[in-house]
Amino acid sequence: MSCLTKRNTASELLGFTYPKLHSGKSWCVDFYATDPSTGEMRRKKYKLDGLKKIAEKKRRAAEIIEAVTRQLRGGWNPWVNTQESRGFTLLSDVLSRYMEYIERKSRTKTKHSYQSRVNILNQYLSSCVLPIKYAYQFDSAFVNDYLDWLYLDRGVSERTRNNYRGWCYSFAEFLVSRKYIESNPVDHIPALDEKRKHRKDLSPTKLKQMRQYLKREDKPFLLACYMEYFTFIRPTELSYLKVGDINIKEKTIFVSEDFSKNKKSAKVALNDTLLKLMIELGVLSRPTNYYLFCKGLMPSPERCNPDQYNRRWKKMREALGWGDEYQFYSLKDSGIRDLANEQGVVVARDQARHSDVSTTNRYIQENSMLVHNEVKQFTGALDDDEAENAPEVAAG
Repeated sequence: MSCLTKRNTASELLGFTYPKLHSGKSWCVDFYATDPSTGEMRRKKYKLDGLKKIAEKKRRAAEIIEAVTRQLRGGWNPWVNTQESRGFTLLSDVLSRYMEYIERKSRTKTKHSYQSRVNILNQYLSSCVLPIKYAYQFDSAFVNDYLDWLYLDRGVSERTRNNYRGWCYSFAEFLVSRKYIESNPVDHIPALDEKRKHRKDLSPTKLKQMRQYLKREDKPFLLACYMEYFTFIRPTELSYLKVGDINIKEKTIFVSEDFSKNKKSAKVALNDTLLKLMIELGVLSRPTNYYLFCKGLMPSPERCNPDQYNRRWKKMREALGWGDEYQFYSLKDSGIRDLANEQGVVVARDQARHSDVSTTNRYIQENSMLVHNEVKQFTGALDDDEAENAPEVAAG
């Protein structure tokens, strides 16, 4: 390897060459540094021709060389504005830092979800002919291209595309707060109109059909279905519940903030139907530190993946000949609907641990809302005096 090749290789690794004095007809100190915007080495020059005496030129050159060398070793780059320097941090380094932040503050499911988002972003970057390299390049054009790749090339749904948009917004906020970029580039990228949700709630007939089938074929899974229908506890939260969280005297089960979605602890009511099946299956006689739903959906010391509910549900759905619009989570929709219709939306809100009634209402699909005959006779304070003499309106 020639000396020139060795010198060039060292410069590429460092990102700069050391400053050097050039004398003769024109005196100057120069060096090369990588311009992050192009990835090429550019020459930076300090002229000394304004000094008349050679001794002055040499002394000034020595000062420049010493100062510039110290700055270059400290990471300074002449082609990067001081205010913008953080924007030239490698995106790969920023993503690693971002995941360290997520690891410290989030629950296991959130960590896996965010890691998946980062993995998909890296897949997109590897597919680009000219992928972005620095944090400042995470701009509107890039995010739009990324979302189009997901929606058009990978064929994700409108809802999934919007979920990725939401993650991009969150990641951009991370970049803004740490001064990698000045503003959030996702602000002006609209969400797509979503199709109505595919999941449907279960009619009373289907609920009865499910109960009869599972009583005969799979009672442990029937208990999991009862939990989803009566308590509205989310599938991931179900996987963290332990036998010791059940209070038979109070007829409640405790959902800890350590794994609840809203990060708040709460007690959720248990009815007699649930408790009787727990007693029948011997659940309450197991050690209090056992997870409630583990292998075989029975208590065990090792926690199991919540995907087991969907696998058992799919098996049952196929046996009953149901469409895939009926999902395990449909039990929550159905339970909230039925409790709201029977006891009122406020009771359903509290059992579902929703912060607002509007959230509960989203679970009550339009075709599930009851029309109360009592309302048809309601007049209130706006009763028309002439109504007494008005002809009766025939039904239908």
